[in-house]
Amino acid sequence: MNHTTFTFTSDGKDQLQIVANRWEPDAPARAAVQIAHGMAEHIDRYDAFAKSLVQQGFVVYGNDHRGHGRTAGEEDRGWFAEENGFEQVVQDLHRLTQIIHREQPGLPLFLFGHSMGSFLARRIIQLHGDEYQGVILCGTGGDPGWVGKLGLGLASREVRKKGSRTPSPMMAKLVTGGFNRKLRPRRTEADWLSRDEEEVDQYLADPLCGGVLTAGFYRDLLAGLILIHRKENMELTPKSLPILLIAGEDDPVGDFGKGVRRVAEGYRRAGIKDLTCKLYPGARHELLKELNREEVVQDLIDWLEERVK
Repeated sequence: MNHTTFTFTSDGKDQLQIVANRWEPDAPARAAVQIAHGMAEHIDRYDAFAKSLVQQGFVVYGNDHRGHGRTAGEEDRGWFAEENGFEQVVQDLHRLTQIIHREQPGLPLFLFGHSMGSFLARRIIQLHGDEYQGVILCGTGGDPGWVGKLGLGLASREVRKKGSRTPSPMMAKLVTGGFNRKLRPRRTEADWLSRDEEEVDQYLADPLCGGVLTAGFYRDLLAGLILIHRKENMELTPKSLPILLIAGEDDPVGDFGKGVRRVAEGYRRAGIKDLTCKLYPGARHELLKELNREEVVQDLIDWLEERVK
C-alpha cells in the first residue's frame, strides 16, 4: 500500500490550497472511493477505514475541508468563507472528484460522506450525480424544518454583528448542545459520538477535532441543510444512482433513526431505484469508530463489491 499527501487548488476566488490524502493498493485498483469527513474533524481519522478498502483493491482519496485539519490555518479554523461557504466546500470536493477521474481513468468512483460530509455528498450528487457509481451516506440527518430556519436567522445575525470568523458558543449549543441529553450515564461531552470510550477520548484529545466553530460556519451549514432538503433539489439526484444510508439507532444527528428514515423516504419519492437504509441497534454517531465498526466496514465493502461488478 502507498499512502501519500498532496495539495490541490480550489476553484474558488480564494484559490485555497487544500490538503488531501491518497491511499493506493500495490496492484492496480478495481474502483475508487472518495471520502468526505464531518464537521470539527479531519481526513486522517479515516486512515483505518481507507486501509480496509485498499486491502480489497480500492484506491481511496479524501481531503481536509476548508476550515478543517491541515487545510485550515489557525485564523481559518472552523470557518468556510465570507459567503456561500457550503457551496464552496461542495465545489472543493468536486474538484477532488475531477482529480480522481484524471488519475484513475475508467475506474468506477464511489462517494462516502459522514455526518456533515453526508450533507455535502447529498449536494454533490444533486449537481454532479452522473460522475459517481454510488454514494454512501453515513450518520446523516433529516430536514431541520423551522428549527433550521430559526438557527440560520440567529447565525446570520451573529455574522452581521460580530463577523463570520467569530466563534459562536450560542450556535454550538443550539446545533450540538443537546446531543448527549438522552445518554445515561454521561462520561464526557462527546459521549454521543461512540460507545467506545477510547475512541471518544482520542477525539477529545485531538487538537484538530471539536471546539466551538464560527458563526459563519453555522450559517453556512444550516443554509446547506435547508438547500439539500428542498424537494426540487432532491429530485435532481440521478434515479439510477445507488444510495446506501447507514446510521446508529442511538445517533442524535439522525434523530435516533427517524430522520434517516425520512431521508430514505425522500429518496424513494424522488424515484431512486437502488436504495438501501440500514440502522445499527445501540450504535451512536461515528459508525467507523463504534464498537461494531468491523461489522459496519464489512457491510460497506459488501455493498461496494456488489456494485463494482
